[in-house]
Amino acid sequence: MINLDVVELSRLQFGLTAMFHFIFVPLTLGMSVLLGIMETVYVMTGRTIWRDMTKFWGTLFGINFAMGVATGITMEFQFGTNWAYYSHYVGDIFGVPLAIEGLMAFFLEGTFIGLFFFGWDKLSKSGHLTVTWLVALGSNLSALWILIANGWMQHPVGAFFDFHTMRMEVSDFAAVLFNPVAQAKFVHTVSAGYVTGSIFILAVSAYYLLRNRNTALAKRSIAVAAAFGLASALSVVVLGDESGYLANENQQMKIAAMEGMWQTEKAPASFNLIGFPDQATHTTEYAVKIPYLLGLIATRSIDKPVLGINDLVQHASVRINSGIKAYAALQTLLVNPHDHAAQTQLNQYSDDLGYALLLKRYTDKVTDATPAQIQQAAWDTVPNVTPLFWSFRLMVACGLFFIGLFLCIFVMTAKQKELKPWLLWICVLSLPLPWFAAELGWFVAEHGRQPWVIEGILPTFLGASSLSTGALYTSVVGFTVFYSLLTCLELYLMLKYIRLGPEYILQNKENSTQNH
Repeated sequence: MINLDVVELSRLQFGLTAMFHFIFVPLTLGMSVLLGIMETVYVMTGRTIWRDMTKFWGTLFGINFAMGVATGITMEFQFGTNWAYYSHYVGDIFGVPLAIEGLMAFFLEGTFIGLFFFGWDKLSKSGHLTVTWLVALGSNLSALWILIANGWMQHPVGAFFDFHTMRMEVSDFAAVLFNPVAQAKFVHTVSAGYVTGSIFILAVSAYYLLRNRNTALAKRSIAVAAAFGLASALSVVVLGDESGYLANENQQMKIAAMEGMWQTEKAPASFNLIGFPDQATHTTEYAVKIPYLLGLIATRSIDKPVLGINDLVQHASVRINSGIKAYAALQTLLVNPHDHAAQTQLNQYSDDLGYALLLKRYTDKVTDATPAQIQQAAWDTVPNVTPLFWSFRLMVACGLFFIGLFLCIFVMTAKQKELKPWLLWICVLSLPLPWFAAELGWFVAEHGRQPWVIEGILPTFLGASSLSTGALYTSVVGFTVFYSLLTCLELYLMLKYIRLGPEYILQNKENSTQNH
């Protein structure tokens, strides 16, 4: 039987390392593009203040970039150490975008980051600008390939199960590459990174204005961050809507759980603004609904219902029964690979084979599963509703706040009005919010997919390696301590150089250049 302690500890370890790593990723994405914008203005206008802005913010970008690399490398090794069967089962598909990410994006970014810092006096203006944009391109390409891999986990396309190898094999790489779920996730996630970079620059610049320091640099930085941040925040909302529509097409249980929607919502489907889901009683108490909104988000219509958890569980039990037929055919083919009747049966029901694997949690003899076990497995397709419900709403609230803040700052800077101290303090205090929203978004995306590591294909509990709980406790504690130290180091260095200010950083760069 499956050791669920090992599975949960493996999930905890990967979740911790992923969420620690994602502290650094969105700022890298956002600041890389903002640096490109600032240096473009410098090249176009020749005004040195824009070069100084690029150098100052580039120093903070470099600190964050180094920490992102340090925390990201270990994650890919965990697929082999903690998720060995997952790597064996889908490695031919999942591993390809990760390999391309390393070869194409990471090395591109890593190569040109050095030229960005040390090439100011060795390259022409246009040459250095090209380097800056190539750093930004590398950062975004890195996100693209990783999200293609993650998008395939959410919506597995372009692949099939081969009973000869007992693995998933690629049948159409173009379908994997242009997976609509992956493309929507890429733009949504990258836009969230742009918001993070914009809020960071906004908050630090507001701090300088409150201290009456570096006002010329801070005002220009705020203007750029507000304009870019507003466009990015609006993009996050638009692409979030697209992700909701695609999720209802491919991950209906995730939508139902996010909504705390136990019964099918008849058209026009209403959106639960707030409420209190109770997984024990299968109800959501004190729900406040917005008419039509869920139908517009999930179905792009007002005449289609949105399926609730109870109906989706019954649908899952039907797919489990179909999957049992596929599993029975597979067992026959393992004994006699040339049994044509078994091949036909496997092909007919292969899409539901993963649902039969859910029964492995309750019995080693899947084909002899009882109705009670089938029902248990069907209910396992329901993720933990309450944290999903509130995580999604907090994330949306943050997004709406960002739009309001950016819009306010953008209008005031466009009209060349002085920013009030209370508004500057709001900018400073808003600094943690984009990271909070980004982590909530990843939690919704990944926890909402449970119990699947590959949606409808491979249950999470089957993907874990056979490790001891002692080894996992040791690695969880070790990673937590190590990543916490790196996070503290990042905060220390960032705060140090923010307090020292642009004048210190720029003076040191000038001295370094003269010494060379």
